[in-house]
Amino acid sequence: MTRAFSAFHKRDLILLGGAALAAGCIYLLTSALVFRVGFPLDDAWIHLTFARNLALHGQWAFRLGTPSAGSTSPLWSAALALGFLLRLAPYVWTYLLGASVLWALSVVCETTARRLLPAYAPRLPWVGLFIIVEWHLLWSALSGMETLLHALIAAIVLSAVMLKSRRYLTLGLIVGVGVWARPDGLTLLAPLCLAALLNEADNRSRLKAVAQIFIGFGAIFLCYLFFNYKIGGTPMPNTFYAKQAEYAAWQARPLLERVGQLTLQLLIGPSFLLVPGVVVWVVRSWKLREWGSLLALTWSLGYMLLYIMRLPAYQHGRYLIPAMPIFFLIGLLGALDFFSRNNPQQRRRWFVTTLWQVSLYAVTILFVALGADSYARDVELIEQEMVESAKWAQANLPPNAIIAAHDIGALGYFDSHPLLDLAGLISPEVVPFIRNEPRLADYLNQNDADYVVAFSDLYKTLTLGKEIVFETRGELAQSKNYAPMTIYRWK
Repeated sequence: MTRAFSAFHKRDLILLGGAALAAGCIYLLTSALVFRVGFPLDDAWIHLTFARNLALHGQWAFRLGTPSAGSTSPLWSAALALGFLLRLAPYVWTYLLGASVLWALSVVCETTARRLLPAYAPRLPWVGLFIIVEWHLLWSALSGMETLLHALIAAIVLSAVMLKSRRYLTLGLIVGVGVWARPDGLTLLAPLCLAALLNEADNRSRLKAVAQIFIGFGAIFLCYLFFNYKIGGTPMPNTFYAKQAEYAAWQARPLLERVGQLTLQLLIGPSFLLVPGVVVWVVRSWKLREWGSLLALTWSLGYMLLYIMRLPAYQHGRYLIPAMPIFFLIGLLGALDFFSRNNPQQRRRWFVTTLWQVSLYAVTILFVALGADSYARDVELIEQEMVESAKWAQANLPPNAIIAAHDIGALGYFDSHPLLDLAGLISPEVVPFIRNEPRLADYLNQNDADYVVAFSDLYKTLTLGKEIVFETRGELAQSKNYAPMTIYRWK
């Protein structure tokens, strides 16, 4: 164990844990004051519905009696199920789980920084504290989603790559577990295998290392494929196919426009001040032939680019968040390396260092407040539109009415009517014509739909002329001129 690692005392673990809880409380308190506590994404209720049915009924299903591979993250849904067994669901356990993952992520990043930079031996774990209060990551921790769990697994694997770990079998197993968190976790195989090829001295050692990686990965990945095939009839979860079809129009947009959206989402917040640090660390890594750091950064940027090619960077770039911690870590490493080489006698360098540090602290603190407000507004929108319409449907629609909806999360949790999923998550037969409104109309007729629940601007012709039986009157949607969630009578 290195000196830097041994310097990570229990006090630091407690401090980071307390910081994660305190930061989470700030966000939740702000949410409660603005409207009420909840989740900023309707998809969180999808996981909670799977979790509740698993815990209370022993079924992997969104609707009881109908097994479904509609959960993007079986690992996260299973972890949430514990909350129902402990009677802490849906809120307390979910928030505690998210805060715990954020704490673990901060520990991984802080430990990696201390091992890579022996000169970094602070009284306070600044790297870990930054990870905790960075607003994208804190928002994600309290979103009820698996995003940050995926980020944690990626950080563990890539930190090991940066530290030249040779525990290839174990790392292969971790990547396999990562696929259960999100299917795109398998992209971690690329930097891990390349690191093995670069770290080992001869071909025999390289072949053995890569074999160990694939043995570890394959042992768990095959179980994942079997799980999805057994439940849904396809090797990947329904969401994997549905999202590709839903955002086909986005994929046709100019590349520069999509890359611009990626850059905007990545650099909103203190992260733009870390870009110089990324450059410093890249130059250092190249000079010292530290390929692990370059592989980790390449994965981070490549992952974000891959996603932006397929899906829009909406909702604060939530699909990009799993790759952000490694980008932040490398930026912080570069900044810390630059600060450690500061010479008080060189006034210009001292001025640049001081300005950089003060700006980073100030902007980070500012975005804690801005992020809390953004989180609260997101929760307010979901509660006023999705949750309220779901509760109204449960209380007012006939018990046997069949509801078709594009956003099924809150409906699945708060409403018990039979559902047709127009986004294809639990109704995979919709995926081939997910944006073809005439075919969707035929599908609704063939399946005897009684009502359609959707935002009023989602479809151009599908709901045109249909009777409106309920329309949300959420203050936030009205003030922002957003389209309201609307329930239409189909028959």
